Amino acid sequence: MAGSETHYTLPLPVFDRPVRLLVVVAPYYKDIADNLVAGARAVAAQCGADVEVVEVPGALEVPTAIAMAERLAKYDGYVALGCVIRGETTHYDTVCNDSSRAISLLGLQGACIGNGILTVENRAQAEVRADPAGQNKGGGAAAAALHLIALSRNWAGQTKGIGFRA
Repeated sequence: MAGSETHYTLPLPVFDRPVRLLVVVAPYYKDIADNLVAGARAVAAQCGADVEVVEVPGALEVPTAIAMAERLAKYDGYVALGCVIRGETTHYDTVCNDSSRAISLLGLQGACIGNGILTVENRAQAEVRADPAGQNKGGGAAAAALHLIALSRNWAGQTKGIGFRA
């Protein structure tokens, strides 16, 4: 069982200038979403990051909001939060796969995103994963975004060069 495994967690990065994080959350299951946001805020605070939270109707709208912010606003990174609980139809598969795929594509285009959209079988699983004192998946998503921001800042300005060498 994964719950009893011991996992290594990278230490949080240290920043020499402020970090602006946008948390995009789908509050369909409000109590779970609130716990995910609390966990993300707590981890961001440990790095001194400024956090803004926006809500969207559902998990499918999370990547769209991140894409808009990446294009129109000035954020260093993003935290995608929400919860999808398996139901009686295949809609679960569509929402899980499409939201995850869209977030991955944004990341491949250079956006620093931590994906904390829970995909679970039942409410009990979601509650354990969202609990800031439990598995704290919201905090884990914030940490992932912060690590990607640190990498991005470290590599900013470096070029591989094109053309001739001097």
